[in-house]
Amino acid sequence: MSLRLRIQAIEADITTLALDAIVNAANSALMPGGGVDGAIRRKAGRELDEELYHIGRCREGDAIITAAYGLPAACVIHTVAPVWTGAGAAQKKLLVRCYDSVLALADYHRLRSIAFPAIGTGAYGWPADVAAKLAFKTVVAHLAACDIQDCVIFCCFSRADHERYAGLIAALPD
Repeated sequence: MSLRLRIQAIEADITTLALDAIVNAANSALMPGGGVDGAIRRKAGRELDEELYHIGRCREGDAIITAAYGLPAACVIHTVAPVWTGAGAAQKKLLVRCYDSVLALADYHRLRSIAFPAIGTGAYGWPADVAAKLAFKTVVAHLAACDIQDCVIFCCFSRADHERYAGLIAALPD
């Protein structure tokens, strides 16, 4: 199956997607936050908060997996982006590692469908264009080397983000 058929960009609420996994842009203390994290926690329910409390922490660039509880997805993979401070090489590597860590867990658990939000672009301040290019390049490289995922969605909260990711997908060779 071609890469273009395995990647989608949609404008939607990530908490409504019935996939194998959705990705949460978490904080390192795994405490309740706003944005994507707040939306996921509200819909998943108190059990997710309790599971994350028992896990305790997640380092920048790493990922952990939990049950999805009240969400239609089967599970949630949580990852922690670095805070934007100008995106030197080390920061970019950490954001790329977020996607690599999530995809490694997805592979390990044989998850075929997964949706990513625009990790790091909310409270952590990453410029949307920079974050999108890093995310897209990382996902494409993974899919080129691995055939486990047959559906990777960039779930965009805004029309601008949707157009950004759709443009990257359209530029893929057939």
